[in-house]
Amino acid sequence: MPIGCPIRSEFCTWRRNQPLSHSAVVTENVTPAQSPPSTPAAPARPPGPREFVPPRPQGRYAAAVVDGGLAVSAGMTPRSGGRLTVRGLVGSDVGTDAARQAAGLAARNALAAITEALPGSSRLRRCLRMTVYVACAEGFTELSAVADGASDALADALAAATGRHAALPARSAIGVRSLPSGAPVEVELTASVDERE
Repeated sequence: MPIGCPIRSEFCTWRRNQPLSHSAVVTENVTPAQSPPSTPAAPARPPGPREFVPPRPQGRYAAAVVDGGLAVSAGMTPRSGGRLTVRGLVGSDVGTDAARQAAGLAARNALAAITEALPGSSRLRRCLRMTVYVACAEGFTELSAVADGASDALADALAAATGRHAALPARSAIGVRSLPSGAPVEVELTASVDERE
């Protein structure tokens, strides 16, 4: 059953033709002399859905694309206000609990990007697939525990937007050596869409 328009208002406070406020884009000031933080700067409980703004792309790509009844997000890292909330390798610099929170934030960012990309009165039908990349230390095997943070956040966000339980997507959790800007996690999301003009 299609998910109605409330999800658009829940996740999108920024519109394409609206200038970004200073609070929406914050440049990073990290010098080689600084060591990356090992704990999230964000509070332990993630902010509510209305506080999520689609992240600005960090390179030459679209944050999300909608075509042929599918919506696909770019890989989203745990950014809030344009700034990574945590950096480092999971299992050495970043603990499992902090990585779970970071995965939740990244999943909400992916959902916000897809929601913002929906044309006209199109509606998100269902999240189909989620891939969670975890930059981890050698020997770290708790990838599913980290990815559960993304699944939990996605389920909570969809339930808050629609007022009902939403089915979770299929999921992969993949360990990698590094991710952009030193992020510990990156989440990609694919969803089906009812396209309407």
